[in-house]
Amino acid sequence: MSSHSSIISTGAYLPERILTNEDLEKMVDTSNEWILSRTGIRERRIADKDEFTSDMGARAAEQAIQSADIDPKTIDLIIVATCTPDNVFPSTACYIQHKIGATRAAAFDIQAACSGFLYALVTADQFISGGVYRTILIIGTEKLSSIVNWQDRNTCVLFGDGAGAVILQSRPGVRGLLAYDLGADGAQTEILSIPAGGCRLPITPEALDQQLQYLQMSGKEVFKCAVTAMNRSAETCLEKAGCKPEHLRWIIPHQANFRIVDAVAQRLNVSMEHFVINLDRYGNTSAACMPICLHETAMAGKLDRGDLLLMVAFGGGLTWASVVLEW
Repeated sequence: MSSHSSIISTGAYLPERILTNEDLEKMVDTSNEWILSRTGIRERRIADKDEFTSDMGARAAEQAIQSADIDPKTIDLIIVATCTPDNVFPSTACYIQHKIGATRAAAFDIQAACSGFLYALVTADQFISGGVYRTILIIGTEKLSSIVNWQDRNTCVLFGDGAGAVILQSRPGVRGLLAYDLGADGAQTEILSIPAGGCRLPITPEALDQQLQYLQMSGKEVFKCAVTAMNRSAETCLEKAGCKPEHLRWIIPHQANFRIVDAVAQRLNVSMEHFVINLDRYGNTSAACMPICLHETAMAGKLDRGDLLLMVAFGGGLTWASVVLEW
């Protein structure tokens, strides 16, 4: 008998080091006013050199496990959403499985860039609703400081490091995931990507000289695509769930840029008071954005049983995703 999955606990981890806009003024040709006016970001967290994506993900996972009061050995599956894995392989999920002692769990990564956490959430829901697994750990974790060109003022100001995690089960009396919308437009691969590092363009001295191992972005094109994709996906998901924006307690958007979030709010005709925003403190943490937001909202006591949430994201690919769930 099928049943929807429900989030039973959350966790998050942010590195200790804070990199402010004032710090960046000393590194590249930029200013606090320029960054703040164009992005809404004031500071971001940066992981230590010997602190990796799996380390941060494990810390967030351990917090979610403790909150759920479960034994790690009862976890059936670990799905990690990341575009900054420790290695090409093995998966970051396998590293985390070992770090947290989830010895019974299957483990794999999902790569949908900033939409990755929602892709993972929907994937996990299919396993639970199909009766395959009972307890699934989902982690969004990123060390974006490792793929940012710190000489490129247009991109290095945007990103930060961190991790968030949730545990999914089917809970009696809770509807859990009500609807979702996933999509992609592979014709837009060039506007947000890392050119080198795969089999298409391996890391070579020539590639390094051209700094092709770093994230590259066409900001204006990404902005236009992001607003359109997030709005369309959110509306589709709400229609599938049979609810309207005014029924939502919170909207958790991808934390990329305040102007993007504001544009989505205007198109949905929803007050910014209903949007969860932490990008001013953490910047864009890609797949980690949403679970971190979710954890902070829950820990602040701003979620009650039965509340409806919309989460909506876009990422490189281009990918987009929306989920409506009942808390």
